[in-house]
This record gives sequence, C-alpha cells and structure tokens, in this order.
Amino acid sequence: MKKVIIYTDGACSGNPGAGGWGAILKYGEHEKEISGYEDNTTNNKMELTAAIEALKLLKEPCEVELYSDSAYLVNAFNNNWVEKWKNNGWKNAGKEEVKNIELWKQLDEMTKRHRITWIKVKGHADNEYNNRCDKLATDEVKRNRKE
Repeated sequence: MKKVIIYTDGACSGNPGAGGWGAILKYGEHEKEISGYEDNTTNNKMELTAAIEALKLLKEPCEVELYSDSAYLVNAFNNNWVEKWKNNGWKNAGKEEVKNIELWKQLDEMTKRHRITWIKVKGHADNEYNNRCDKLATDEVKRNRKE
C-alpha cells in the first residue's frame, strides 16, 4: 500500500462568508498543491472540503497520514464521533442532525477505502506545510471574493 502524506487547511472571511481550502499531497519526492473556493460557506466546511478534495485524488487505496489544524475534523475520527453519529442516525448528542452531514458521509466512505491516520497540528505556528496550506486557502479567498 502506498504511503501518502496530506496537509489540509480551510479559511473563511466571515463565518459564514467567502471560503477557501488548500491541501498538499506528498508521495515520496513528489508534491502536489491543490486549492479551491466557495462563495458562501463556513470555516468548518472548508476544513472538511480540503480533506475530501485531497483524498479524492488518490487513485488507489493508500495509507494516509492526514495533518490538519482543525480539531473539528481530527477529533471527529480520533474520538469516534463519526461512528457515534452514524449509530445515532447521523444525529449528535443533542439529537440534532449533524452539521455538514454530506461532507462527513463522504469522509466516512473514504475511510473505508484508505487507511487514514488523522493528526492534529497547531495552526499558524511553525509547521511549514500547514502554513503553505493556509496560504493556499487564504489566497483563494482573496482572488475570488466578491466585494
């Protein structure tokens, strides 16, 4: 199984507001940067979208280390929130429908295909790749935002 390292980040100007996401995929000596924009979105949606879009690029099942500064994303898998939500019919502890349910369902499907280790990094700190992802995401917002 190929081992791929992925760094992701999302950004929003206003919450909700103009949003961008960025990701860097690393396989051996190869690196690929991707990014995108959404008009009216939230920071959490952009964090999830960055992970989804990066994982979509993997053409075969891989062993993945996915680094994110989003506790929302990382904790949902590492603390088994996703499994609890699924078992409760995609309802949270307050019996309300989980926010961003379609994105969570996509990520859940991807965990069946890939062996993903979710790793939390400190945002806006000294992680070169996280900082690059942040710049990809914020550049998308600057380039696309409607004034």
